Amino acid sequence: MRRLPVYLVLDVSGSMHGEAIEAVRNGMQMLVSTLRTDPYALETAFLSVIVFDSTARQLVPLTELMSFQPPTIDAGSTTALGDALKVTKECIEREVRKTTATEKGDWKPLVFLMTDGQPTDDWKRGLDEFRKIKTGMVIACAAGPQADTNILKQITEVVVSLDTADSSTIGAFFKWVSASISTSSKKVDLTKAESSEISALPPPPPEINLV
Repeated sequence: MRRLPVYLVLDVSGSMHGEAIEAVRNGMQMLVSTLRTDPYALETAFLSVIVFDSTARQLVPLTELMSFQPPTIDAGSTTALGDALKVTKECIEREVRKTTATEKGDWKPLVFLMTDGQPTDDWKRGLDEFRKIKTGMVIACAAGPQADTNILKQITEVVVSLDTADSSTIGAFFKWVSASISTSSKKVDLTKAESSEISALPPPPPEINLV
């Protein structure tokens, strides 16, 4: 079976403390329960969660929706975006099956990266590592006014921003991620083609601005 790997790469730095981190927890719960009602997503989507504060770590390896448990996340300290990119690359290299002579590998992974602040490490070095692998669409979300969309634009062309990092905007972001995963899993299932353009995704709700 060809899986559609989805990596949620989430900033849990100190500035996410309180309402923002609570909204991320609720967002993940909502995302999983919504996707579980979608036969296409159930068939193909596999989720992984990577978080970053002073370092990045994978909390949930690539897991099918039925067995996925949203991890416990707490706000830490600084924002190691470079490390997050490097860890995401290592996880994708390790977990995503490549096409061989005898069988087709997984679909290209979708990466949703959400950050609310400025990177505090050498993010360019992490980006050089990240570029060594093939991904499908990478969608970066600048949550709130402190996040630097110029940096995110260098990571991916698809950047969205939230005016604030509170429960309604973060909730809207996760709802849109969930709809995007549904659309992508249906597309690979029915057309055997991957979504590579933002136009292939559902239009973002009013809380989400395309940068």
